[in-house]
This record gives sequence, C-alpha cells and structure tokens, in this order.
Amino acid sequence: MSPLTRRTLLLAGVAGVTAFSAADSARPGDPFTLGVASGDPTPDGVVLWTRLAPQPLADDGLGGMPARPVDVEWQVAHDERFTRIVRHGSTTARPEEAHSVHVELTGLEPGREYFYRFRALNHLSRTGRTRTTPSPNALRVPLTMAFASCAQYEHGYFTAYKRMAEDEPDLVLHLGDYTYEYESGIHVAPSGNVRHVEGPTTVTLAGYRRRQAQYKTDPDLQAAHAVAPWTVIWDDHEIDNNWAGLLPDKPQPDFPARRAAAIQAYYENMPLRRSSRLYRRVRWGALTTFHMLDTRQYRTDQACGDGLQLCPERLEPERTMLGAAQEEWLFEGLRGSRARWDVLGQQVFFSQYDYIPGEVDKFLLDAWDGYVADRDRVVAEFANVRNPVVLTGDVHAAWGAEVKERWSDPSSRTLATELVTTSITAGGDGSEEYAETPLWLRENPHVKYFNNRRGYTLTRFTPDELRTDFRGLDHVTRPGSPVSTKASFVVEDGRPGLNEL
Repeated sequence: MSPLTRRTLLLAGVAGVTAFSAADSARPGDPFTLGVASGDPTPDGVVLWTRLAPQPLADDGLGGMPARPVDVEWQVAHDERFTRIVRHGSTTARPEEAHSVHVELTGLEPGREYFYRFRALNHLSRTGRTRTTPSPNALRVPLTMAFASCAQYEHGYFTAYKRMAEDEPDLVLHLGDYTYEYESGIHVAPSGNVRHVEGPTTVTLAGYRRRQAQYKTDPDLQAAHAVAPWTVIWDDHEIDNNWAGLLPDKPQPDFPARRAAAIQAYYENMPLRRSSRLYRRVRWGALTTFHMLDTRQYRTDQACGDGLQLCPERLEPERTMLGAAQEEWLFEGLRGSRARWDVLGQQVFFSQYDYIPGEVDKFLLDAWDGYVADRDRVVAEFANVRNPVVLTGDVHAAWGAEVKERWSDPSSRTLATELVTTSITAGGDGSEEYAETPLWLRENPHVKYFNNRRGYTLTRFTPDELRTDFRGLDHVTRPGSPVSTKASFVVEDGRPGLNEL
C-alpha cells in the first residue's frame, strides 16, 4: 500500500486519523457531502466553510437536515495528520442559513500552510488545506495563483478543477458563473449537453440552494476547494443572465426578490466573511494586492438593449459599470497601494474589442465596451500604478491583451495587461481557434493571444515578473482529460505588456 502523502490526501479527501475518530467518516448519513472550503486569507486568518447536507438534492433546498441548529466542531493543524493541532472550537449550523458554517479564524501565523476539518452528527469531513497570506511587508514570498470562471454543469465534466488542484496553487480566484441558473436542456453546448441539473430554472431560495449543492457534490470541484483558499466573486449566471443592478435581462415578476434569494444562497455556499461586501481586497504581503470588483450589482442597464451592436449610447459619460462608491474605493486603493502588482479581479471583458472586421464596428454591450467613460477613468488611473493587471472571465475562451492609453492608436502607451481565463466547461470541448480568429486579431492589434479550449489560467507572481500559463484541456464532454499549457507569457516589472515565452 502506498504511503499517505499530502497530495493523495487532498485530492482523495482522506479525513485524517487523530483526535476525531476516523470511524466517524464511515457511518451512513454523511452530512459532509458538499466538501469543505476556505477563503479570503489574511496574515493571521482565513474563513473555513462547510455546509451540512446528507441529502444534498432535497427538493426544499435544505439538504435533508432537520429544522434545528446543529453543533459543528472544527480543528486546524500544522500537519495533514492532525498531530499538531493549533486551533479548535465549535460553532452552530442553523437552518435559516441552510446549515452552512463560516468560521472566521484569527490568531494564526502569517505565510503558513494549515490543514482543517470538521465534525458533526458523528461524522468527520474530508481534510482541507489552506494558508495565511505573508506579513504585510513581505515582498520576496512568491505567489502561485490559479483563476477560473464559467462552469456550466451540463456542458461538461469539471476535470479542469481537478487539474487545477493537482497544480497545488497557493490561492484560487473564481471570477464568476460558478453556477448556471437554467433548467436542463435550455442552455445547450454546440456539441450537446452531457450532464443534467436537477429542478427548474432557479428562481426561489430553495432552487438556488439546491443548484449550489448539486455543483458542490462534484468531486473535482471539491478537490479544488480543498487544496487552497479561494476568493470568489459572482457574475450573472449565479443569479440570472446579464442582470444589471435591480434589472433582469428579460421582464419577470419580482426580480429583486429573486436576486436576494440567489445572493443568500451564494453566501451560504461560499467561504465568505459575514461582514464583507463582494468588492474587497486580498493582499499577498507587499507583492500583490487583489482588488476584487462587482461589475453587476452597481452598473447601469446595458446600452441599446444589450447585445452585440453599434451603439452610440455606450459612449454616454454617465454610464457606469462600478457605481460611484465602488469606483472611488478602487481609485483610493490604487492610489494608496504599495504593492508591486495591483490586480483587478473582475468579470467581463475589459479591453476594447471590435467583433466585426472592417469599417463597421460592433461591440459587446454587456462588457466594458458598453461602459466606455467608466473604463476610460480606470485606464487613466492605471497610468500612475506600477504594475496594473486585469483578470477577466465570462467569455469562454483564453485571451491576452494589452490595455492601451488610446484604443484607436495601437502605437500608444501600454498601461496595463489583461489576462482572460477560458471557461471550466461552458461551450463544450471548444477548439484551438475559430476560422475568424486571424481576422479578429488583425482588427484588434492590442489583443495578442486567443485560444478556445476549456481550462483555467495559472499565474506566478514574483517581484520581478508575472508569469501566466494558459492551461487547456483536450475535452470536457468526457471525464479525465489531460491538461497542457497552450501558451505562456511574462509581464516584466515596470513594463506592462505581454512577452510570449
């Protein structure tokens, strides 16, 4: 029998053997069917998460739990066998929060790896690994960060999450579309759907809870959550396609109530702090500051009825993607930052992108192209930031772009770099490129890279450079695809722009 290694423990979900009885994990009625997670690390702490759900797909969204509070014990240790436990305690999982648990730990050491687990109802959870961020002045501690988006359960298997876990990042960012709202068969991949979701299109709190639970039962997603802390933001599909503020994409009864239900279920199923708004910062010492943005909740409605079109309304100066308060928060953070790298974690395509080659211009109005004045203000701030980087999801393909001082002039200064991750599954297997790709890239010379395979993006930050590996899978319509690096780029300190390796 092979020895129990850290890698096999995390990927297989072995529960551990000390203090909590290992026999606990073998009893029927396991409440830990949704796994464990951690998130939003700080120098002295992290959020630990689980949710009790012995019947995760129960129609009422409550996971088969009784309508009463349940005590949950937790442990944190220096080692995966829990022979050196450093913190332990108990908390209460309550039915009004779908028996979710959010332990907001403090008092840990900076820049250190930890292991954690839970016990409830005579059962033991799998083990998760997490880590605290380095001390605030630490510059020389490198960071390996993976980021992902757009996991449509029906479109494929979550092998990309498994491969991400195998890369063992220090931190994972999820940039939205963690779940999709549609009932089975409505949102169909070009090659057809290979899995199905339970229940109707999510509208109620029970529906959103159930959908979140079905996603969380996926073993590959559980492995990715267990290997590193996550920092998450939503996009549209966690709630409803292309929603904007309090406005739905299409008329529907009582969208604000639907939005509130989805937001509650999102909090219940993510490792988020109770007091935090979605836009927030995570700092990795003095090396990297992540400014996580919410480009849905505060935006004005999409111009010209949304879609892909030529639209003069998109240029109107009062149009906003971020809202006044979030924009001020972002600019204050950029102006006061002492980090070597300032990174915007956000949802939709930031760079200008003309989808129609030739004299006629057409832009995607749900993206920053529909909010030009707001983007111009952000780009102007980049001129005074040492190393600004924009991370993006949403568009189901991998892209690399250079953010220009003037989009109309390809020779103008490059002020920042945009890295766009492909989808986990949305769109099905994909391809290396489209037939139109060479024409699109000539029309948009600031865009330096495109690939249409599914996967994720792996980055490594050091004081001297940011390396990006665009990781792609051969297929997602069957499980078990290998992963490969489709392309690698480096951004040098003080020199924004993409250098292909």
